[in-house]
Amino acid sequence: MILTVTLNTALDITYRVGALRPHSTHRVSDVAERPGGKGVNVARVLAALGHETTVTGFAGGATGRALRERLADTPGLRDALLPVAGATRRTIAVVDERTGDTTQLNEPGPQIAPAEWGAFLDYYEELLAGASAVALCGSLPPGVPVGAYAGLIKAARSAGVPVLLDTSGEPLRRGVAARPDLVKPNADELAELTGSHDPSRATQDARRRGATAVVASLGPQGLLALTPEGHWHASPPTREHGNPTGAGDSAVAGLLSGLVEQLPWPNRLTRAVALSAATVRAPAAGEFDRAVYENLLGQVAVTFDESTA
Repeated sequence: MILTVTLNTALDITYRVGALRPHSTHRVSDVAERPGGKGVNVARVLAALGHETTVTGFAGGATGRALRERLADTPGLRDALLPVAGATRRTIAVVDERTGDTTQLNEPGPQIAPAEWGAFLDYYEELLAGASAVALCGSLPPGVPVGAYAGLIKAARSAGVPVLLDTSGEPLRRGVAARPDLVKPNADELAELTGSHDPSRATQDARRRGATAVVASLGPQGLLALTPEGHWHASPPTREHGNPTGAGDSAVAGLLSGLVEQLPWPNRLTRAVALSAATVRAPAAGEFDRAVYENLLGQVAVTFDESTA
């Protein structure tokens, strides 16, 4: 079982409009609601790949109930979310059909009480006992300590469970110091962590800070990975046009599934890039266009520079 942790789950709401114009009224042509939060998106892609997956974190209020109802419809996915008094947040994505651009509005999430956080820590350790790997993903809701991911990484390491971290800011900085097996920042998050805007130099810095391996998302340019075996770059053959929301989460699912299946790094990166690009072509985060994915598996270019190992 692969465990994904989403402390700040969300109900993702996507509006489609003909053209997004500030200071004006818009007629929405289509509305979609889906369970969301980075780790939830990762879990849905893992389940679609055939992996037994468990989702944990927090859910509360009417939006939390709606999220859990939609999770129940996902084959291969187990809901292990803990109820809280506060209401699960909503994230609003407005898609401009004219340009294809997406504008995102993210609520902060519910206030987590100390007792709720303590209950989660106990439950998390129980879930680790049956996990083959764990992904810690996304932002922290109010009330959760900024060093939360560092503590969860240490618990996973003590249980002998490989752990992937995908977050940003201070939670990322503290989490990297706890020595996760893999971190997956995007270029901006990596630059914020290290102070370097050179992705190659920044991945080396992030690895020196404690991560065993660092895989940086470079958007349409693919993934840059620094691992114990060396420095890799994986890129798609062409740029896919569509909605990029959730593409990074699909890359996480590709990396994590490859880890569990003990695939060589080139195969992990190929899968991650193909899934990421196929998600751009899908209507919403947590989904991917399977035909695009399968077609891209044979077209992703992976290069290796062992001099940086």
